[in-house]
Amino acid sequence: MMSQAHHTLKARFVFPVAGPPIPGGTVSVRGERIVAVEETSAVGKVEDLGDVAILPGLVNAHAHLEFSDLRRPLGEPGMGFADWIRLVIEMFRQRPGASPDAVERGLRESIEAGTTMLGEIAQPEWDHGLFDEAQLDTTVFLELIAPVEDRIARPLHLAPRHLQLLDATRHWRPGLSPHAPYSVLPELLAAAVSLSAAGRAPLAFHLAESREELQLIRSGRGPFRDCFEELGTCDPRLFPAGGRPLDYLRALAGAHRALVIHGNYLDEEEMAFLAERAARMAVVYCPRTHAFFGHDPYPLRMMLAAGALVALGTDSRASSPDLGMLGELRFAAGRHPDVGRDVILRLATLDAAKALGRPQDMGSLEPGKYANLAVVRLPQRTAADPHELLFESEEPVVGTYYRGRLVAGTAA
Repeated sequence: MMSQAHHTLKARFVFPVAGPPIPGGTVSVRGERIVAVEETSAVGKVEDLGDVAILPGLVNAHAHLEFSDLRRPLGEPGMGFADWIRLVIEMFRQRPGASPDAVERGLRESIEAGTTMLGEIAQPEWDHGLFDEAQLDTTVFLELIAPVEDRIARPLHLAPRHLQLLDATRHWRPGLSPHAPYSVLPELLAAAVSLSAAGRAPLAFHLAESREELQLIRSGRGPFRDCFEELGTCDPRLFPAGGRPLDYLRALAGAHRALVIHGNYLDEEEMAFLAERAARMAVVYCPRTHAFFGHDPYPLRMMLAAGALVALGTDSRASSPDLGMLGELRFAAGRHPDVGRDVILRLATLDAAKALGRPQDMGSLEPGKYANLAVVRLPQRTAADPHELLFESEEPVVGTYYRGRLVAGTAA
C-alpha cells in the first residue's frame, strides 16, 4: 500500500475553533485528514503561507443556489416580505426549474469564498451531477411545497425517492425541506417529519421569518393571506387562527434532525424549547438577508444564552449580496458586538457543522477531521485579540483546501 502524502501548512495565526488561536501555528495533513494542529511542527516539510489565518473550512448552513445568477437582490431593501414573495413567484413563472448554470455558479462562488460544507435547498429538477463533482460537502434538502390539495401528490412521491439517494461515497447527502407554514399543508409536513425520522435524514423548515408570517399564524389574516387569495392557493388549513411558531416546533421535534431557518421572531418559550433539544434542533440565522428586510433586531445573544444551537447561512442572492460566509461573519460581528468574536466564528464552523449533523468530520481543526481549510489574508497590524484581525478587516479568502487539496485560490 502506498503511503499517503503528508504536508504541513504554517500561518501567522491558526484558528482551530476547538481551542484558542495559535500564533505561528501549523496544520499537518496526511491524505484527506488532519493529523496535528500545533504551535510548531517538527515533522516533514513546512509550507509557510505567510501573513494569513488558517480557519476550518466555512460552513454555510442555508443557501438557495438557484438564485446565484442574480446580480442584485430582488426588490428593494425594507420591502414587505409578502411583496418579495410575489417577486420570487413571478421569477419562477418566467424561468421554471433551477438553472444548472446558476447552481454551478453558486457552487463555484461558495468554494472560492472558503466554504467547504453547504446546506442547499434544491428544486425537484436539481442536477445530481453538479454536486457529485463539486469540491465541498453538501446536504441537499429537497424543497417540498403544497399549499393546496391538488399539489400534494408530487412532493409525497418525490420525498422518499430523494432520501433513497443516500450514498456514503458521495460528497452530498439528502435531506428534506418542507418550505414554510404558508406553503405546506399539515399532512405534507407530518409526512416529511416521519420520513426524516425513519431515514435518519435532516429536515429544514422556514419559520418565524417575518411579522407577516406571525400575523398569518396567529390570526389567519394579513398580507400573506391576501397574496395567496390572489394566487388561488388559499387553503383554509394553512390559516388556522390562534397558532404560534411553537406549534410547528413541536411538530419538527419528531424529525431526525431539524433546522429552523431564520427564526427571526421566536419568543423566549420557543427559544427554550429549541435549547432543550439542541442535540437535534438548530436555528439558522442569515444576517445580511435579515438586514435586507429590515427585521427587528435578531435575538442572537438571547438564543445563545438560552442554550439554543445557532448556525449561520447566506440564504440566496435574491436577498443577500453574495454567498461569502466571511462577509456574513463580519456582518454578524458588527451587528452583535455583545457576542464574543470566538462565538461568532463558531456559528459558521463547528456549530454549523453540528446543525448539519457532521461535527465528527468537519467544523474545527482537530486531528482526525477532514483537512477542510479556509485561508484568509490578514491586515498588516497587530491586535490584542487575533479575532479582530479577521472581523475588523476587509481582507479576503485567498485559498480553500478540501480534504487536503487546494481547490481554490493560491493560499499565499
